Amino acid sequence: MRQIIPPEWKPKIRRLMLDVDSRIDSTLFSSGKGARELYERFSTFMDRFYVGGWKRWVFVEPFSEAATLGLGGLILLLALAIPAFRETADEDWLKKSDLAVSFLDRYGNPIGSRGIKHNDSIPLEDFPDNLIKATLATEDRRFYDHFGIDIAGTARALVTNAQAGGVRQGGSSITQQLAKNLFLSNERTIERKVNEAFLAIWLETRLTKNEILKLYLDRAYMGGGTFGVDGAAHFYFNKSVRDVNLAEAAMLAGLFKAPTKFAPHINLPAARARANVVLDNLVDAGFMTEGQVFGARRNPAFAVDRRDENSPNYYLDYAFDEMRKLVDTFPKSYTERVFVVRTAIDMNVQKAAEDAIENQLRQFGRDYHATQAATVVADLDGGIRAMVGGRDYGASQFNRATDAYRQPGSSFKPYVYTTALLNGFTPKSIVVDGPVCIGNWCPQNYGHSYSGPVTLTQAITRSINVVPVKLSIALGGKEGPKAGRAKIVEVARRFGIKAPLPDTPSLPIGSDEVSVIEHAVAYATFPNKGKAVTPHAVLEVRTGQGDLVWRWDRDGPKPRQAIPANIAADMAGMMSHVVSEGTARRAALDGIPTAGKTGTTNAYRDAWFVGYTGNFTCAIWYGNDDYSPTNRMTGGSLPAQTWHDIMTAAHEGVEVRELPGVGMGEKLPQTAQAATAAAGAPKTLEIKPGPPPVLTRRGADILVRVEKLLDDAAKTPIKTTMDEPPKPTKSTSSSAIPFSDSFAAATPDSAASAPRKN
Repeated sequence: MRQIIPPEWKPKIRRLMLDVDSRIDSTLFSSGKGARELYERFSTFMDRFYVGGWKRWVFVEPFSEAATLGLGGLILLLALAIPAFRETADEDWLKKSDLAVSFLDRYGNPIGSRGIKHNDSIPLEDFPDNLIKATLATEDRRFYDHFGIDIAGTARALVTNAQAGGVRQGGSSITQQLAKNLFLSNERTIERKVNEAFLAIWLETRLTKNEILKLYLDRAYMGGGTFGVDGAAHFYFNKSVRDVNLAEAAMLAGLFKAPTKFAPHINLPAARARANVVLDNLVDAGFMTEGQVFGARRNPAFAVDRRDENSPNYYLDYAFDEMRKLVDTFPKSYTERVFVVRTAIDMNVQKAAEDAIENQLRQFGRDYHATQAATVVADLDGGIRAMVGGRDYGASQFNRATDAYRQPGSSFKPYVYTTALLNGFTPKSIVVDGPVCIGNWCPQNYGHSYSGPVTLTQAITRSINVVPVKLSIALGGKEGPKAGRAKIVEVARRFGIKAPLPDTPSLPIGSDEVSVIEHAVAYATFPNKGKAVTPHAVLEVRTGQGDLVWRWDRDGPKPRQAIPANIAADMAGMMSHVVSEGTARRAALDGIPTAGKTGTTNAYRDAWFVGYTGNFTCAIWYGNDDYSPTNRMTGGSLPAQTWHDIMTAAHEGVEVRELPGVGMGEKLPQTAQAATAAAGAPKTLEIKPGPPPVLTRRGADILVRVEKLLDDAAKTPIKTTMDEPPKPTKSTSSSAIPFSDSFAAATPDSAASAPRKN
């Protein structure tokens, strides 16, 4: 560097650097000096306002702390308010939930309605005064005094709930409840309550008190699928809300808290008790005197008896949810909110499904310790013909057919075998049923026994657990079992399974959870010659004036080729053996080709049968909401029998189609039974599902004695002659049964799949 710079430049550079350094030092010194002088002047100026002694601690410090905390609080409130105000971004926020849908069955007959109608035909002034007072006295007595949040009411509710040790009293104002109805869900979270509070204040700035009250009365859910007090008055009392008396008004006002619990068509005593509480509130609030409500106490309201009106509520909930998603796909310029929708439901099949489940649970539910069931019946286009989401809609609106995820057990295995056929296996391919382990996990067959070399058809017929696991290993090849399971998941996705399906070693035997509706419609791929379809309830959408808006066959998603037709036919042929000679013999239909698969999970928590014909597909699930085990219920017991009863009704008056891979069904051999009966022989009784087989101590003692007698008889030589051959004895050994996974196959009570985590 010294050689590069000429010697005559060096003194100049030194002087330049010294000049720069001095200027920097001078600037810093001058800046510091100026800052000190400015600070001293500021301090001198502020000293004029100095407050000391008691005045400082009484006035200055509290004010300073309040200002600091207030600023922090404002920043926090702004952060919390942003998610709430995002809900109001839609300019049409007042109408976005104002969707009214009337539903028809597939033949055009009305079956029910869903949604909220903003009924402007009845102004607030025409609502009965006693209904307004009953609502305010029960829901929000200071409605006209607060700013959207009733501070006193909220504090009172907190104290009451703290003393009671639980939620006994709600603190939400009418405005907060309206905000929840318009923008939010019913989830009980802190976030929802915060958003509800901000939205309530926002509503108070946009609407008058009377407008808020009118919206609340028109849009609150009142039970029985009705929204608004006018709809509830028509449903429960068969009259307009204008004409309700005090007793009826009290019953309506009592529905806001828990419409399902206090619905008079479900529980009239509870509804009357709640109405009496509303009358007490009227007196406590000073809106009426005890003498004015005395008549309503002595003459409580009578609701219209609607027990015979069997509305498919689970189906309507699903169809309405599908309709709301469909409306979101319409252009934003489309403002229509009233629709008439024709659905795929067949009310005869729906009634048969509801009756079959209720009959089985009433007769055998206690013995099997099973309290719930769900089913979906669909045609091969994916149209849902029937849906049962639980035993009693009035007791629980949770739809177990669409919203519950349960382990499918062995009913998941067809996806595994399909993957195997897609990768070079055939129905006659041999796999050794023997011990296998993946890491520390070693699957077991029912009875902890193995069958040795078996074909894939025999494996699925006997519902062997080891074979699907070995197939997943073989499918992975050099990449390992994980790659094989990935192929199985990919095939299941092609069928239409959208459940998460996390990767676990036990996935091939059905340890991952699926929904009933997805499982049912996915099986339609087999009779559809490999084409997967989308489940749907809506066939046609029209406006209230009758104009066609949307149609499934024109605008809906088209079937997609998921697997080759020959693979689907091979699978149908394999699965038909499950019904004809395997774990689902109770599901066999007379003269109708049938295929399917049973499923039973660990500890008998879930029992399934999913099957199909050339016309329909149907999935049945039995179990308990709390995941408690059933009493040895298998897929071949109640699920298979229920499937048989439903599908028998579904095929009445329907032209039976051929099932690819199986052909046409065969009539059950009844002529031989008739001839035997005519000859005086005892008639063979039809096997029905009974209580689960339980071996009592007395039964065990009897079996021990019988075994001893048989041993003694075996030691005694038997003399026979040519004229009198020995009489054949009826075998009582369970070894005669060719299915190792069927617990009840050895008894006339069940022909069911084994308890397994599959």
